Amino acid sequence: MADTTYRMERDSMGEVRLPAAAYYGAQTQRAVDNFPISGKRLPQELIHALGLVKWAAAQANFSLGRLTSGAKPLREAQVQALLQACRETAAGKFDDQFPVDVYQTGSGTSTNMNANEVIANRAIELAGGDRFRPEKPIHPNDHVNMGQSTNDIFPTAAHVAVALAIRDRLLPALTKAAEILEQKAGEWQDILKIGRTHLADATPLTLGQEFSGLARMLELSVGRAERAIEAVLELPAGGTAVGSGINTHPQFGRRVAELLAQEIGTPFREAANHFEANAQRDGLVECHGQLRAVAITLFHLANNIRFLGSGPRCGYYEVILPDLQPGSSIMPGKVNPVMCETLMQAAARVLGNDHTIAFAGATGGQFQLNIMMPVMADTTLESVRLLSGAVAAFTDKALRDLKPNRETCEAAVEKSLALVTGLNPYIGYERAAAIAKEAFRQGKTIREVCREQNVLPEDKLAEALDPRKMIRPLDQAGD
Repeated sequence: MADTTYRMERDSMGEVRLPAAAYYGAQTQRAVDNFPISGKRLPQELIHALGLVKWAAAQANFSLGRLTSGAKPLREAQVQALLQACRETAAGKFDDQFPVDVYQTGSGTSTNMNANEVIANRAIELAGGDRFRPEKPIHPNDHVNMGQSTNDIFPTAAHVAVALAIRDRLLPALTKAAEILEQKAGEWQDILKIGRTHLADATPLTLGQEFSGLARMLELSVGRAERAIEAVLELPAGGTAVGSGINTHPQFGRRVAELLAQEIGTPFREAANHFEANAQRDGLVECHGQLRAVAITLFHLANNIRFLGSGPRCGYYEVILPDLQPGSSIMPGKVNPVMCETLMQAAARVLGNDHTIAFAGATGGQFQLNIMMPVMADTTLESVRLLSGAVAAFTDKALRDLKPNRETCEAAVEKSLALVTGLNPYIGYERAAAIAKEAFRQGKTIREVCREQNVLPEDKLAEALDPRKMIRPLDQAGD
């Protein structure tokens, strides 16, 4: 009895056995067989973007009259079927039909042909044909891949996927975090606390001032995420194999970029120089460099809040984090800053990813092609996914319900030796330093030692050691 779970297909290298119902064809199956590396497929965001790019390419070729003329012209009904098949791929209908490993040919040819085969077979089906016949009236190479090479189309899809992921996921998550931090900063402006530099006591500030700094860091991160999008707006489509545009229409690249910009609402544009756009992936390197800076800021944010919330009895405990889950399998009642730790781990992974991107960008490009594009696309999208998910969860489960511990904050101010800084304009640095050392030696406050030594009249001492006058410049101290 014949085995009906498989079918045989032929490509330019001979026959290949593949699953009977698969929409992909022989070239995809060869890649599955050749690259049993990680078991990790390219991310869905990239496959969906590739579907969109194929749609824009087909639309551009149709508008230029190329699909309905030449050696293998299509009927208009076949063109419409092709466009619909691209749309369905972009919508995720065929995600299970993209089985090729991330670690494959360095240009992404296997995944480009995977898309060409799936789209061609689905278009044949939509047009009323038999997708299993060896003759392909809508052909993967001649029609779906018309005017294209993997070398310009795969990086175009990578740029589109990355830009959309940053725009739709990371930017909203960062913006929400910045807004909540700004709100906390405003609400906590009157809560005095002691500052810390070098992890040592420093002059006072308010908890609101401290959080205003964190809010500004997130606002700057929003700008960096926007610049990360700007780094990938130029699209290589139109360069084909080496940047010369062989076998494509001179207007193809511009039309593809315009169609994608209109469809997606992001201002993509044709690459200014296709030789540059094919040869190197500096745009992704720059893009990920901005993501690296965002990751560093998020690590700083989470780590600072983790320290400020440490305790509840033997740490700083100046802010109170929401209790989310038991923190220990052996210590009853212990609760840990789990959301801080989650965000820090995600940020750490992104920092490692940046090394991968930088190395692939620096070493992967020779002459007219970078041959590490699949791992660069996958890694960049992973970083966007990690940062987006981690900061969104941190905002929802930690920042939103973060509370101030006013009593702890304000109690530390009077005990701090750094209050002595307020005496500098009255008695000078040297004498103030001596008072601080004496206060520390005796275990007393600065105010107590000053009274014992009659350093200043009581009214002047109260003025000099008023912590609320220390939280702004001298000319604003009386405001």
